[in-house]
This record gives sequence, C-alpha cells and structure tokens, in this order.
Amino acid sequence: MFFFIAAATFIADQVSKAAVRVLMYQGESIPVAPPVFYITYIMNPGAAFGLLANRTPFFIAVGILLVAGVLIGYKKLPKGNNLLKYGLALLLGGALGNLADRLRYGRVVDFLDFRVWPVFNLADIAIVAGVCLLAWELIKGSGNKSKRDRGL
Repeated sequence: MFFFIAAATFIADQVSKAAVRVLMYQGESIPVAPPVFYITYIMNPGAAFGLLANRTPFFIAVGILLVAGVLIGYKKLPKGNNLLKYGLALLLGGALGNLADRLRYGRVVDFLDFRVWPVFNLADIAIVAGVCLLAWELIKGSGNKSKRDRGL
C-alpha cells in the first residue's frame, strides 16, 4: 500500500501540473470560486512562500536526501503503524513530484490559489498531509508509550 499511495500521489501531482502547463499560459489566473479560489499558473523558483528563490541545486539535493530518508525510514518501520506508513508515502509522493519539476524545469509548477496563501500544488498538499500524519502518530504513540511505562 505504501508504494501505491506514493505512486498515486506522484501521478496525480504530475498529471495536474501537466494539465496546467498545457491548458494555461504562465501568469494566467482562472476564477473557480471568486473571490476565494483561482487556478493560477506560476513557476515557483523557491520553497514554501518562494523562500530561497533560484537555489535549484540546493532544493534538488534536499529532495534527494528526503526521498532517501523516507525510503530508509519506511524499511525500518515495524509491521503495523499504518498512519506512519501512509504519512511517509504521502511525503515521498509529494517530494518526488516537486523534485521531478526541479529536475525538468528548475522550478516547481504551482497553481492552487486561495488568494490568502501563496500559490501551491498537489505535491505540497501531500507533503503537509504526510507530515501531519507523522506528527499525529508520533505524538499519539509517545503518549501511549509513556502510559505503558507508568503501568497505566
């Protein structure tokens, strides 16, 4: 299931970005639910919020390290811990999606625009959701461990 989730995340991200690239011109913004939601095609040269713009080699290295870390972490997980596995799978799929953009274009295709937040993409959603699942499971798991340690 881990590799299926990672692959589905990667494919959904890449297909959505390809559709935006084919159907829109850079800078174009299509109102979907104005004034709240637009599809706006931009090429992001940085990380979240455009931070560290034009540091492509750095982001490629970080992406490769993240992918390697997730794969190593997945192999070390004991059976069970499905939320950890799902979180890692989403993180992997999202990281691969943005890494593929950086390798191909030197930038990341972003298009989801809520106007109160910087424009983002499906890979970004997967990364955030994956991190949230990991955090939830780690917090929940550490709470259960401390109860076991106290004999509760």
